[in-house]
Amino acid sequence: MAPKILFVLTSHSALGNSGQKTGWFLPELSHPVAELEGKAEIVVASPLGGEAPLDPKSAELFKDDPASIRLLNDLSHLYKNTSKLEEWLGKEDEFAGIFYVGGHGPMFDLATDETSISLIKSFYHANKLISAVCHGPAAFVNVKLNDGTYLVEGKQLTAFSDDEEVDFGTAPYMPFKLESALKEHGAKFTAAKELYGEKVVIDGKFITGENPASAGAVGRAIAEAL
Repeated sequence: MAPKILFVLTSHSALGNSGQKTGWFLPELSHPVAELEGKAEIVVASPLGGEAPLDPKSAELFKDDPASIRLLNDLSHLYKNTSKLEEWLGKEDEFAGIFYVGGHGPMFDLATDETSISLIKSFYHANKLISAVCHGPAAFVNVKLNDGTYLVEGKQLTAFSDDEEVDFGTAPYMPFKLESALKEHGAKFTAAKELYGEKVVIDGKFITGENPASAGAVGRAIAEAL
């Protein structure tokens, strides 16, 4: 039987007070799904369940990307029919790991979602894979372990950098700076030498990717870890 991975999508669709729509970022779901096809059973959840909002900008940017086209045309059930996160509380033994898809949405809901925080904590203490890409690591910022320390303290990791946020034009609308918040809670943060360059960091069973360009490599790292 293939190992199960719990994929988590945001339920948040508004980009701060910008008047723009946001959500999860298309290649950050489509590329890991493509890499894990046939190697893992993917279960998708979100805080509210139901259809998780796709960032329309990402759909436009990746309209010619084969993996993204396939997700939208053939695998849309993965994000249109998500289960509620709370359904998986206490069921970490069913899974090999948990993966947080990025997009700006997680900055607004998953960073402070108590159910998500509890899930990550239980997966970590059960020695499962913990992984995320781009803004997905926002879900890790406020997680504290049983001993009271922050999950990210001392961890080698990456995420969408503060410089990338500024360059992308979204910094003014974010509730906090992701890179800065991770560092404040003790993370050992590294980023690619160039903006939007591929970067994946593996620290034991902790796997993170910096940005959309890193999504496929994160999927491969998860597949190898399985």
